[in-house]
Parts: sequence; structure tokens; C-alpha cells
Amino acid sequence: QVQLVESGGGSMQAGGSLTLSCAASGYTNTNLCMAWFRQVPGNERQGLAYRGGGRAFLDDSLKGRFTVFRDNAKDRLDLQMNGLKPEDSAIYYCAATARSCPLSSAAANDFRDWGQGTQVTVS
Repeated sequence: QVQLVESGGGSMQAGGSLTLSCAASGYTNTNLCMAWFRQVPGNERQGLAYRGGGRAFLDDSLKGRFTVFRDNAKDRLDLQMNGLKPEDSAIYYCAATARSCPLSSAAANDFRDWGQGTQVTVS
């Protein structure tokens, strides 16, 4: 059974840093595509970044503040968030698909599996 488990969320003052981690288990695909999304109540899920199979994406609006790291041996995807702003407050979700990563950008319907989400609050 596949599973995605997020960790690292919490509350932070503006300007601070947080690192979110997502651990995948139960997959047999060696080129698993893993991604981070976030969602504010009332809005659609926003694709932030993905890594897998040689493809990579990071939303342009996050470059310079957010960095994504992939540990292929552990099937883990970390999202390091620096210079946090109140508008970064959201539920952050890890997602994965056994298919290839998208060619560009990250849409929710490209990913089959989802973690339970972790809350990030910036004040």
C-alpha cells in the first residue's frame, strides 16, 4: 500500500524558515515523481514543485525563497522555505505519481496519491 507522510509544518513568524519533508513508501517505481502543493481554504491547490525521472519544476514565484531537495534512495522530497510570508500560510500537501513527472508546471490532476497535509502558519 502506497503512503505519503508529511512532516515539518508549524507556526512561524514572517521572515523565518521551515523545512517540510515527505516520505513515500510502498512504491516500486524507481522514477517516482514527487511534488509539493499548497492550498488555502476556498482556493485550488497550487503546484509548487516536483522532482522525478530527471524532471524538475519550481514555481517561478517561489524561486529565491523555496528550494526542493530529492533523496532518491529514501524516496523523500523536502521543501525548504526561507523568508516566509503571511501569504505562505496554507495546508501543504505532498503528492506522487508512478507516471513521469509533467513536462512543465504541476497540476493536481497529474498526481494520483496524496499525503494528509501539514499546516503552515506564518504571522
